[in-house]
Amino acid sequence: MSQISHNPTQNHLLAALPTDEFERLAPHLELVEMPLGEVLYESGGQLKHVYFPTTSIVSLLYVLENGSSAEIAVVGNEGILGISLFMGGETTPSRAVVQSEGFGYRLKAAILKEEFNRFGPVLRLLLRYTQALITQMTQTAVCNRHHSIEQQLCRWLLLSFDRLPTDSLNMTQELIANMLGVRREGVTVAAGNLQRAGLIDYNRGHIKMLDRPGLEKAVCECYAVVKQEFDRLLSETPRANPSHPISSSTH
Repeated sequence: MSQISHNPTQNHLLAALPTDEFERLAPHLELVEMPLGEVLYESGGQLKHVYFPTTSIVSLLYVLENGSSAEIAVVGNEGILGISLFMGGETTPSRAVVQSEGFGYRLKAAILKEEFNRFGPVLRLLLRYTQALITQMTQTAVCNRHHSIEQQLCRWLLLSFDRLPTDSLNMTQELIANMLGVRREGVTVAAGNLQRAGLIDYNRGHIKMLDRPGLEKAVCECYAVVKQEFDRLLSETPRANPSHPISSSTH
């Protein structure tokens, strides 16, 4: 970890905070590694921390009584995990699992609640983000009901690549099937179609995006709806060039 450069402002929400609010939170932000498959929250679990991913992506999954699950949203460097904490509850009905390994920053729940209850910029920023996240959850439900597995896969890939610094990710077909709540065979066919169309290269669980415009043409309208809402609500959020001076190369 010490050889990698890390900065809290790699997370767009933290980068968007005014200087005073950022400086109050910065000493309490703990750099953490997020390995593939790590469960950050279990359904019904008590929220002791919130997480601000920087180079990782986390899936929010709804888990049924029989153990099957489906993804309801993805959270990466644009957001925060743990919105139930400041929306009035102490638990979450979903499971949060690391989908793409990387790093992020962890903050104790009590510290975020204290900042949220100041009724200042942090509250306004987090409520706008929550509205955008609700849009993603709603559109995911619509997409899973009405669109083909191939379109769902395109949406899932574009949302994932939007949150990664590279055009490649490691993800098995079985994991993708679990995320989408579909059979693995359906993912195999859909991924094969996208590969034959020259949109992606998929080999042994490694997916590389070859043609982003092509993926955007193949995807259903759900991707654009989610992206436009995030852009509208979080237009003040910097996308590059961290605005705060703090940085860390070790922890």
